[in-house]
Order: sequence, then C-alpha cells, then structure tokens
Amino acid sequence: MEPAPHGIPHFAVELAAPDISWWLPGNTGVRGFTTFGSAQPGPHIALIAVLHGNEIAGAVVLDRLMRRGLHPARGTLTLGFANLAAFARFDPAQPTASRFLDEDLNRLWDPAVLDGPRRSAELDRAREMRPLIDTVDVLLDLHSMLWPSEPLILSGPTPQGRRLAAALGVPELVVADSGHATGPRLIDYPHFTAPGRTAAACLVEAGQHWQPSTVDTSAACVSALLRLHGCVDGPAPVPSPRCAEVTMTVTAATASFAFVQPYRGGEVIPHRNTLIAMDGAAEIRTPHDDCLLVMPSLRPSRGHTAVRLARFV
Repeated sequence: MEPAPHGIPHFAVELAAPDISWWLPGNTGVRGFTTFGSAQPGPHIALIAVLHGNEIAGAVVLDRLMRRGLHPARGTLTLGFANLAAFARFDPAQPTASRFLDEDLNRLWDPAVLDGPRRSAELDRAREMRPLIDTVDVLLDLHSMLWPSEPLILSGPTPQGRRLAAALGVPELVVADSGHATGPRLIDYPHFTAPGRTAAACLVEAGQHWQPSTVDTSAACVSALLRLHGCVDGPAPVPSPRCAEVTMTVTAATASFAFVQPYRGGEVIPHRNTLIAMDGAAEIRTPHDDCLLVMPSLRPSRGHTAVRLARFV
C-alpha cells in the first residue's frame, strides 16, 4: 500500500509487534538476517518481513519460526527483517506512522538507484541487503494492507514469478502486475526479473494490517512455500489459483482523487466503462468487463497508486 494521508479512518490494532531483539545480530553480516543450512542440496529460499515497518504480521510469522528453531530439510533458508529502523518505531497508537523513515524501502530496487550517489535510511539498508538478495533462488516478501481487501499474491510480470505464485495455493488469488510508477519493488529487482534469470520472487498481501487473520494467511503461505520446495515435511500444496493480469494501473494525478464508493479489494465490476473514481475532473472508468479491483487505496496520495485494474486469465 502507498502512504495514507491525514484523516484516514481508525483501524483496530489487534496484533502486538514481536520482540525481535534476539534475532537482530543474525549470522549473515546483514543485521536482522539469519541463514540456516542443511546437508541436502536445494534452493536458497528467503522469507522477508517488514519492508514496511508497520506491517508487523510478517514479523510475527518469522519470529515464530525462529523460536521454533526451524531448519530446512534441504537447501538453505534465510529469514530477514528488512526495515529495522522503521519497525522499531511502530506505535499502535499511531500505526500508520512507521511505514518508513525517509522513503519507501520497497520502491528502491533499481540498480541505477542502488549504485547512485543518493543517501537515505532506506537506501542505505537496501544497499546493505543487496549482496545477500543476489544469492537467493526463491523469495517470498510478506506484506499486508491498510484498506479492506481479499488476500492475494502479486507475482510480478515474469513467468517464473507467476509459476511460483500459482503453485503456492494460498492465497488463491494471484495477480500479475508490473509494480508502481514510484519505483521498483524487491520482487521487481533484476536478479528476479532480468531476461535469462531463473530466480523467482513474489509478494503476498495477506490481509489487513494488524489483524490475527493476516498472520494466519501469512503463515499458511510460508508453509506452502516451504513444503513446495521440500524444506519441511508435509505434502506439497495442491493449488487451485484464480489468476488475473493487471491491464491498467491508476496513479492519482491530483490530491482530490476519490472513488465513487468505498470499494473493497477483490471486487469485480461487471461492465466495461463503469465509473469508479474521479481524479480531479478526470473520470476513471473500467477498461473491460469483469474488471477486478486490486488493492484500491481509498485515499491515495498524489503520484501514488490508487488501484490496479485486472482481467482474469
């Protein structure tokens, strides 16, 4: 989700941020990242939480795995807490205030930006994480959403990302998209998307921030990934995904962007050319029949994604 402006509704905070101080030293040279190996060959899998510091459900899941002493049956497994500085500032009284410190850590994964001269807290952290990310074969990025929405997996545009997302089976809705105008996400990083690459990454949006059900969905998605790759015992997932492809990304061009009604993510608008929002004087209409609304941000900031419109495939 994009940063929400002032005046957003009150959302109940029903989760407590876990104490991850035990895991901060790690063993990788990247603070907050711990790698576990096995004697059996297999892929290097990474589970990443809190790229956004206030999306604490993923941190709850990783903390539980660490406390269980999880070790992979094959391959290598890395658990990583990404935006440590923003996460440390999470305050349930102001839960939207700690998404990031300087800028969005999940919009910086462009080599030109990473190799450039600019500095920020998040850009420094991305540069610190980058060498480890470059060794990963399969990555699952754990996120949640501010506004009400059906849980989903964002696969990115690559065939390997789509295959990975569809094979998990939870959440069952898989959306292929190309990201945001404001910058590439971790799953858009060329290590996972450049031609000829085989590494795969996807992003789970497991539900609303700060809800116990979001932890459950995140944990189920992680379990499916680990079983899929033989990292833990248990049957491989038997997926029956609903797959959609984004046909149009709507970026708010004005500060007065407003939907005509409070849509929920996952709603399907039956008819083409249905008015769904006004962006100043500009009408936003559905480009085709059976148009899936992907993660509508009911009060988007100017220049940020308001909604993605998708077609089932």
